[in-house]
Amino acid sequence: MSAPRRCAWPGTDPLYVAYHDEEWGRPVHDDRLLFEMLILEGAQAGLSWITILRKRPAYRKAFDRFDAKKIARYDARKIRALMHDAGIVRNRLKIAGTVKNARAFLAVQKEFGSFDAYLWRFVGGAPIVNQPTATSGVVATSKESDALSKDLKKRGFTFVGSTIVYSFLQSCGLIDDHLVGCPAKRA
Repeated sequence: MSAPRRCAWPGTDPLYVAYHDEEWGRPVHDDRLLFEMLILEGAQAGLSWITILRKRPAYRKAFDRFDAKKIARYDARKIRALMHDAGIVRNRLKIAGTVKNARAFLAVQKEFGSFDAYLWRFVGGAPIVNQPTATSGVVATSKESDALSKDLKKRGFTFVGSTIVYSFLQSCGLIDDHLVGCPAKRA
């Protein structure tokens, strides 16, 4: 009998493997962590996830541990300072987008009571568990990511295209795309 096989995408990098095994695809209901992951997925646009994962501690420091209330108050001076922080991706649009997203995030929390309550409606309140047997069977978008992307944009979010949103849904466990047989698969 062969040993279970992990999803191939983390390779052998210990940071990537730990992220895969302990975090990716596990349902998240904590608003701060949901906001963090939404921002980090947007920061990844055009880059590899491992790049962002390695910068995650610097992002947490630079962006006040992803406290949306604090970030929503960032002004032009703070954005200029962040543009000089070598620990994060120094892209003006992504940094300004984080501030814009914090404001939109707070509006969603106010309307729905939590970002969690808003978000999980897009998957019917429970994770969608796909059954891919190979990486080639994992899609880049879905009707859920399309709908969420459209709604987030309508609410003023940025860096939330359907592909980014699909990655976000995977990372926060709203969609489980672990391969069949992967020890990290939840169901």
